[in-house]
Amino acid sequence: MADSPELDVERTLVLLKPDALVRGLAGRIIQRFEDAALKIVGVKMRWMDAEFTRKHYFDLEERLGSEVYTMTAAFMQQGPVIALVIEGPDAVATVRKIVGATYPNEAAPGTIRGDFAHQSKASSKASGKAVANLVHASGNRDEAKYEVDLWFEPGELFEYRTLAETYIY
Repeated sequence: MADSPELDVERTLVLLKPDALVRGLAGRIIQRFEDAALKIVGVKMRWMDAEFTRKHYFDLEERLGSEVYTMTAAFMQQGPVIALVIEGPDAVATVRKIVGATYPNEAAPGTIRGDFAHQSKASSKASGKAVANLVHASGNRDEAKYEVDLWFEPGELFEYRTLAETYIY
C-alpha cells in the first residue's frame, strides 16, 4: 500500500465582526466551521482600539484608500469582536469558501455572508458606511500567519484531537 500524502493542516484567523454580535449570530456562524470539521484552537473577545485596528488592517489604506480604511476602522471599533483561530486541512481556503464573497450580495447561498448579509459595494458607498459582512477571514497563508500571531500569544492556542480528526483525517 502506498504512503498517503501528509495533510496540509493550517491555522487561520476568523473575526466575528460587531454586526455578527449585535445580531446574535455568533453561535450560528461558529457552528458553520464546526460542521465542516474544522477545529477551534483559540478564541477571545475584545474591542479593537485605533492602534490595534491599524495593526490588523496595516495595508488596507494603501490597497483601497483612506476612505475605505476610515469606514472599516470605525465599523470595527463600534463594538466588540470575537477572534477565532480555526485549524484544519487547507483551513484558509476552506474558511474563505464557507464565509463567501466579500460583498454579501455577491456571496453564494449557503455561505455565511450569502445567508445572513445582503449589503452591496454600491449600498456601502451610498450610505458612507463599511460593508456589514459579519466575518473577517484571512485571505491567504501569509496573512493568516500574521493575523494569528497579532491576535494570539502561543499559550492562548490549544492542541487537542477532535472526533472528526479521528474519523475523517
